Amino acid sequence: RVLADEDAPALYCSGEDPDGDFHFTDKDTWADADTAWREAVGRARELAAGRSLDDLGAGEPRSGKQYSLRWIYVHMIEEYARHNGHADLLRERVDGTTGD
Repeated sequence: RVLADEDAPALYCSGEDPDGDFHFTDKDTWADADTAWREAVGRARELAAGRSLDDLGAGEPRSGKQYSLRWIYVHMIEEYARHNGHADLLRERVDGTTGD
């Protein structure tokens, strides 16, 4: 999803390794992942500042459909919730404790 018609290259995968974001090596660190995430969040905040929730993304999306900033926010909330749920399931398997 691109809001400002930027080129947003893949960070971890490539044409040679389309599943590269699932292949970890000793060179991959939490600090690097955290830094990349914080930079992406910061850039997204810059791009969204001063925009209306009904503003549409720029460029030509692969799907051919334009998405609003509102849609992008809702999609990101869904994604974070899904991944946090996965992490919670893993934690429950490790320590046996379930949440409320």
